[in-house]
Amino acid sequence: MKILAIETSCDETAMALLKCGGSLQSPKCEVLENIVASQIAIHRPFGGVVPNLAKREHLKNLPKIYAQLKKKRKNLEKEIDVIAVTVGPGLEPALWTGITFAEALAERIKKPLVGANHMEGHLYSSWLPRVVESKKLKVKNSRKHPQSSISKKTLQPATFNLQPKISFPAIALVVSGGHTILLHMTAINKWTNLGETLDDAAGEAFDKVARILGLPYPGGPEIQKAAAHGDPKAITFPRPMLNKKNYEFSFSGLKTSVLYFMRDNPTAEKADVAASFQQAVIDVLTKKTMRAVREFGAKTVLLCGGVSANKPLQESLRVESRKLKANFVCPDFQFNTDNAAMIGIAAYIDMLQKKKPLPMKAQGNLSI
Repeated sequence: MKILAIETSCDETAMALLKCGGSLQSPKCEVLENIVASQIAIHRPFGGVVPNLAKREHLKNLPKIYAQLKKKRKNLEKEIDVIAVTVGPGLEPALWTGITFAEALAERIKKPLVGANHMEGHLYSSWLPRVVESKKLKVKNSRKHPQSSISKKTLQPATFNLQPKISFPAIALVVSGGHTILLHMTAINKWTNLGETLDDAAGEAFDKVARILGLPYPGGPEIQKAAAHGDPKAITFPRPMLNKKNYEFSFSGLKTSVLYFMRDNPTAEKADVAASFQQAVIDVLTKKTMRAVREFGAKTVLLCGGVSANKPLQESLRVESRKLKANFVCPDFQFNTDNAAMIGIAAYIDMLQKKKPLPMKAQGNLSI
């Protein structure tokens, strides 16, 4: 089955073509095409996403991206078996652009249309294949084979698509600009929400602290970049709810603590502030996730969502998971942030379950 997926939930216009097969227990989706048009430059002057500007850019980008796909794949419309589109959660003006475009396309080329949950897309991005490149290898002349055709040559990296190893029970940490959720999964389609943020999500806190420090939008990568030159132990910021016997999160107080610190220490080294703030977030996310791993005997730890692109967070969870003998899985960078490939695999898994189709309307607050 080939699925054309469309994503317009926020400030990324994206389309992907996936070839999907396999069972619910072992889905396999090959990403044939994956195109993302970023709107960062449009929204950066405003310090965040402006919904009506996002809608305008989606309207411009959708036909351009589709034309690009058709140029790359001459028989695209014959290849497509199903069209999938994000219906929520997200910015409703942005969501409607994708839904309207998908409806018109489905009608024109006579293909079935299904809706997909954006947050489930982030979760199921963990099942997309990992792209792994082998390292360059130099081979010297061999005495046994002096005429070897690869003597003194450099072998170029080979690329492999590896299916991630995901065993259950699993603990999934879904972290993005609008969500911080911890899930206990007993199967690919069965989970319990252990807890989520009570106020600011982790990604939202990164954006707000970036603004406090005078760093551009989006804040996540800018904080990580600045933190690389700072000392994570320079400032002792609070670790909100770290020792609470639950799996809920709160990052509003941490953000406020940074605000007051900068007010009282205007000449503080921003790299140290960024590093100390980032470490506080990582400590909370890691400790709560590992507590859930121990409580439920998890075999796998999944990290997904936009904030999963943060390398120090990945490393912290990888190291701590290894200590507990749990496999750590995080999607490739191209699938961390908003993309359409994750929408395609979410739609495929929904179809395998024969779930009741999501209505074709924008649902800004749709839950996972």
